[in-house]
Amino acid sequence: MGFARACSVALVGVDGVVVEVQADLEPGVAAFTLVGLPDKTLVESRDRVRAAVVNSGAAWPQKKLTVGLSPASVPKAGAHFDLAVAAAVLGAAEVVDPDAIADLVLIGELGLDGRVRPVRGILPAVVAAAEAGYRQVVVPRQCAAEAALVPEVAVLGVGSLRQLIAVLTDAPVPEEDPPDGEGRPDPMLAGLLLPGAGLGTGLARGAEDGPDFPDLGDVAGQHGARRALEVAASGGHHLFLNGPPGAGKTMLAERLPWILPPLTRQDSLEVTAVHSVAGILPPGEPLVSRPPYCAPHHSATMQSLVGGGAGIPRPGAVSLAHRGVLFLDEAAEFSAKVLDALRQPLESGHVVIARAAGVVRLPARFLMVLAANPCPCGRHTLQGSGCDCPSSVIRRYQARLSGPLLDRVDLRVEVEPVTRSDLLGRGGRGEGTRAVADRVREARERAAARYAGTPWRGRGSAGRAPGAGGPVRGSGR
Repeated sequence: MGFARACSVALVGVDGVVVEVQADLEPGVAAFTLVGLPDKTLVESRDRVRAAVVNSGAAWPQKKLTVGLSPASVPKAGAHFDLAVAAAVLGAAEVVDPDAIADLVLIGELGLDGRVRPVRGILPAVVAAAEAGYRQVVVPRQCAAEAALVPEVAVLGVGSLRQLIAVLTDAPVPEEDPPDGEGRPDPMLAGLLLPGAGLGTGLARGAEDGPDFPDLGDVAGQHGARRALEVAASGGHHLFLNGPPGAGKTMLAERLPWILPPLTRQDSLEVTAVHSVAGILPPGEPLVSRPPYCAPHHSATMQSLVGGGAGIPRPGAVSLAHRGVLFLDEAAEFSAKVLDALRQPLESGHVVIARAAGVVRLPARFLMVLAANPCPCGRHTLQGSGCDCPSSVIRRYQARLSGPLLDRVDLRVEVEPVTRSDLLGRGGRGEGTRAVADRVREARERAAARYAGTPWRGRGSAGRAPGAGGPVRGSGR
């Protein structure tokens, strides 16, 4: 008979629960039983772990094997339990010392050849382990930098199960070459982050990082709209840009993240945790230091916007834009139910998703920018444009943005067409991103000092700031 235990972490949204993985070997017919409320992916780990152990040069115990995941009441999902299950089995078989793994938190997916593959949610999992008092974690080598963001724990990054066995048995550690493509963000989820020119994966890196950022000075005219953009960034006010096609609404919105200040350390960890769970952290950038920019298509479903999915809910666009900018272009084309689902996170700064598998609370404190045309053809406000939309159609089109939603938008700007003189640059080039970003930073510092010690402290970057504005004319005349 043999018994060993190791630990891993179950993720529920962006929160983690430490799970004890217990392995028990008894005489009898060779069988592998996994208990403790596992999902389909975790049940399949029996075959992955067996193949990985054998292909790593260790003998698989030919006995009755039972692996239990405790606490059994917590739903467990994902392949990141593989490494802990393998370590517990090897400890029960006395291939490694059971005492050496008893206080280890192991997170990682195993390939059939024994390689340890990167997984989502490393940062929130390591944070949960640190809060539970654990001080040693083992993670995939590609995720070691992300895990090292938590200073309270010692991180061991391994590339294969062979390397882990060697470390635990004080044997020479073999070299492993990672397969091509490992550690890249999920392309399906990364598509939710639509970058402007030079934004790379959609994360605003800041105006000081190089010449390829979208410069606010490239916007011709629109002096009123530019001013509204600066006010929105300074006070955390939601913004509605209403105007005909080609007036520059999208161009303005894409430049908003670049005038926002860098994230604080705490905010960076919050944003990084959400993006880690979503699987969209870019390789080589374990910490998100700039406000994210998320621009979902107007055909987005409610689950993709607020979060959801089969099993344990995943973060949606509102959470991916946490501490950053959520841009809804062609807002009137979104489903009315999808738009109204934004009302709760706009007010509370988080979204609560209830499913049969459990209730998940996800952060969703963002600065929202809406952009819409005045009518279906977009020419309603243009003089001599020939708009032939009936008045009833225009009213229905404008009513798609409900009153309760617009009530949460502080700034409403009428963006008018750019004049020929503005396009020719006769009015002079507007201020660039760096100058505006400096004023925004100074304004936020003054607001932080003004509201220190009050309930409004810290609200400037996260939704509605004190007070609310009305419509703003964007012609600049």
